Amino acid sequence: MTGIMSALKGCTSPNVYDEVPDGGWGWMVAVAFFFVEVFTYGIIKIFGIFLQDLMTDFNETNSRVSWVVSICVFVMAFTAPLSTVMSNRFGYQPVVMLGGLLISLGTITTAFTNSIIEMYITMGIVAGLGYCLTFLPTVTILTQYFSKRRSLVTSIASTGECFSLLALAPAMNALKEHMGWRNCLIMIGVMQASIIVCGALLKPIVIKPKPTASEGSTSPLKEPESKYDQENEFTRTSFGSVDSGVQSVTSSQINLSEGQESTEQNSAEKKALKEKEEEENRENKQPVLPLTPLKQERVDSSASRPKLLDFSVLRDASFNCYALFGLFASLGFFAPQLYVIELSVSRGVSRDSATYMLSAMAVAEILGRLSMGWVLNRRPIRKIYILLICTVLLCPVLVIFTFVTEFWGLMSCSCFYGFLLGTVASSHIPMLAEDDVFGIQRMSSAVGVYVCIQSFAGLAGPPLGGFLVDRTDNYGSAFYSCAAGMGVGALFLGLVRPAKSGLCLWRRRNDQQTTDRDSSSQGSDYGPADFVEMDMEIDNGPAKSKPWPV
Repeated sequence: MTGIMSALKGCTSPNVYDEVPDGGWGWMVAVAFFFVEVFTYGIIKIFGIFLQDLMTDFNETNSRVSWVVSICVFVMAFTAPLSTVMSNRFGYQPVVMLGGLLISLGTITTAFTNSIIEMYITMGIVAGLGYCLTFLPTVTILTQYFSKRRSLVTSIASTGECFSLLALAPAMNALKEHMGWRNCLIMIGVMQASIIVCGALLKPIVIKPKPTASEGSTSPLKEPESKYDQENEFTRTSFGSVDSGVQSVTSSQINLSEGQESTEQNSAEKKALKEKEEEENRENKQPVLPLTPLKQERVDSSASRPKLLDFSVLRDASFNCYALFGLFASLGFFAPQLYVIELSVSRGVSRDSATYMLSAMAVAEILGRLSMGWVLNRRPIRKIYILLICTVLLCPVLVIFTFVTEFWGLMSCSCFYGFLLGTVASSHIPMLAEDDVFGIQRMSSAVGVYVCIQSFAGLAGPPLGGFLVDRTDNYGSAFYSCAAGMGVGALFLGLVRPAKSGLCLWRRRNDQQTTDRDSSSQGSDYGPADFVEMDMEIDNGPAKSKPWPV
């Protein structure tokens, strides 16, 4: 029993480092994030394999079935501030483990639903809330374990959803044909329970820098290093330090056993210092109360404790532009994976062959994520410009989907789309940690607000595509809304850097004007008096007085 308790304590205790480790336990966190991606975003992206079965069994339209994914994505993103609050309050481990339980419970109960409305609740709300409590804390703590390799490690670990498209999509599609979609969802829910184990691996990290040599040499608690120092400790007095009297009393207490003479001298020093302190306290009328170590620890912990939720990030113009980029760009994140199979079938491709479109997207997305991580890891480079280029290129690729009519054309578009989507999807959230956007210090609050704003596009994207499909009877029309959203998102992404530099320049000018105004007013009001006072001090100084005769 004792061994189990010690093991649990070791799993929950934080890892303390002198600096950001760029490795260590961070590799275990990266593995956990990989599997979290497999069973969160990966399952959402392969949900299109159940689209036709749900339409047939529930006798529903395309747009109404699409609301299952939309509600799930909306709840996942809109409740991001809740995930931030719970992570700051209770820690990452219990929040992610609770999220894994909700995901597994929601997916398994979805298999027993009898209407699309019930599926909105089980898959949309319950599982969506679990996705939120799982994904954001994992990616946030992963960025804290890495600094120089942050972009590369995040890109590699985020390939989990690509693995889900590559392996789980064909496997679940074949399993669905033999067992039915309900039993297939039960099996997915059981596998998603492994997220609870991944949450247990998210040990918190504490950075405590080593004290510098100068700090150690000036510490009043430094012990004497030799016998010579011990014997002469009380005779060393620094007249330039206000703490020299306190140090002499402390050192004299160490040498009480050396003789009666030193004891009497120490008593005299104590009385003199005590009388001097009492006199100063009576003059200032403010008692000097030492700060106890316990109180000092409480003050430090309360000062360093992060806010549960910080909406002051909305005052930053560059963050607002970046949030609008995420809002519109998210229109193209989920609809293509949801409709590419039905688009391929409508163009004459068999359903079994159409499933490989998702696999092609997955392989290309893995290459895109790895390439993006390698490029962003190179220095010096403006990472936000690379993200802008990839976002702009996504627009024509989504438009080309609507013109191709045969298998290899759709396969080529799927590969290009997967590659570019991998570059954008793997970097748009970690980009918040970069100084070009917001910075690592306030990322935990910024990511919650950012994903919350992004949720509205996740709610509108798939139903908007389904509405266009129902109106035009053409699955290609769903890709137009994705291309339009990507174009508007690229426009706002291009404004992030100018907004950041413009705001910094405006603040610098205001600070400079304030400094100039204060210096000019101070010079005009107090300038002559300062010169007179300085001259008086120089004239009366000991340097110009004559020496006393010996």
